[in-house]
Amino acid sequence: MNRQQLVEQIFNKKTFLCVGLDADIKKVPSHLLKEEDPIYSFNKAIIDATADYCVAYKPNLAFYESMGVKGMISFEKTIKYLKSNYPHHFIIADAKRGDIGNTSTMYARTFFEEYDIDSLTVAPYMGDDSVSPFLCYEGKWVILLALTSNKGSHDFQLTCDENGERLFEKVIRKSQEWGNDGNMMYVVGATQGKMFEDIRRVAPTHFLLVPGVGAQGGSLEEVCRYGMIKDCGLLVNSSRGIIYASSDTDFAEAAAAKAKELQEEMAVLLAKS
Repeated sequence: MNRQQLVEQIFNKKTFLCVGLDADIKKVPSHLLKEEDPIYSFNKAIIDATADYCVAYKPNLAFYESMGVKGMISFEKTIKYLKSNYPHHFIIADAKRGDIGNTSTMYARTFFEEYDIDSLTVAPYMGDDSVSPFLCYEGKWVILLALTSNKGSHDFQLTCDENGERLFEKVIRKSQEWGNDGNMMYVVGATQGKMFEDIRRVAPTHFLLVPGVGAQGGSLEEVCRYGMIKDCGLLVNSSRGIIYASSDTDFAEAAAAKAKELQEEMAVLLAKS
């Protein structure tokens, strides 16, 4: 999916919501445990319930890898279901890969050829040759970690060099030598608030993937005030706040209600942009 297609989906559906498919076998409703593949059954129900209110889905690989082969089968089935039934939704593999060139090449082959996913989160710590292999694929996206919402983000990301440039700013600035706003996005946590102004100074036109709205306490209104651009430029992710809105048999309906609530808020914010 290219940028124009993504933007069209956002404005046609009046939403820039991404639903995180962080399916945990210990948290899915107990009645699903009788199913042959509880994780896939859970994901399928969540997708069907929320598809009208979002433009993207983000399965977090750790939740599937934690279950070994069974989990990866659930992941693959989820991707195939999305591509067959909701082909206009943007799919993000949240895997945070990034390694020396030949290893990154294999990761790129896995996600962009084998699974044919739209985008992949990548850790930029190892630099150009760890990121570039992902940028060789037409219509695919790299989503680089930039300024995250976790407590430990302060350990490295906000440290300054002798010129006063913070590490997250250097990552964003330097990485623009490798890719552009048509194949690279940045992860910026919703809890960073006014820091989105600083992000936009170094990445004025790039899309930002914004986790942390909902269960982590990030403010959607604040994210949009400081981070939204003319063609939106935001994908705001909510995982636990949507998919675990209920642990009972009405979990899909509860997820739909939470997603609809966010979509309605997003429609108002888009109209103001």
